[in-house]
Amino acid sequence: MNKKVEKAINEQINAELWSAYLYLSMSAHFANEGLNGFANWFRIQWQEETTHAMKFFDYLIARGGKPELKPIKAVDTKWNSPLHAFEETLKHEKVVTSLINNIMDVAIEEKDHATKGFLQWFVDEQVEEEANAQELIDTLKLIKGEGNGLFMIDRELKQRTFVDETAGAE
Repeated sequence: MNKKVEKAINEQINAELWSAYLYLSMSAHFANEGLNGFANWFRIQWQEETTHAMKFFDYLIARGGKPELKPIKAVDTKWNSPLHAFEETLKHEKVVTSLINNIMDVAIEEKDHATKGFLQWFVDEQVEEEANAQELIDTLKLIKGEGNGLFMIDRELKQRTFVDETAGAE
């Protein structure tokens, strides 16, 4: 495997694990606040990010590369409101989008067509991640993040279940 591509994928593995850690922290925060639907939504995000990390991990091994895990930096543990958490989520997902795009740029530069194909699923996934966060921000702003509206959103988010969408992504 090309060393530049391997290095970029290793950085992404660690970024995905940090993302998982962040979302698990958000889940704990909202569980502590009694907003179990929000806690569930972020716990599902934790599962998604973990599966993304493992998809990169397995791909690296399949291509003859070596995963190099680094310490996970500390994450925030408190957010002022659900709106604040989702604004931070959107901001973070935009960073992840730029990281995925960077790996794609490296793969293109290095003419690594297999990695380009592998990454396309993640490029598409990031569009969905940003759109989901933005939709929740818009909804929370609409209800001003409080009252019956917050109760209803919390109830709705409690219904979210984990589906490993990476299972078919090759």
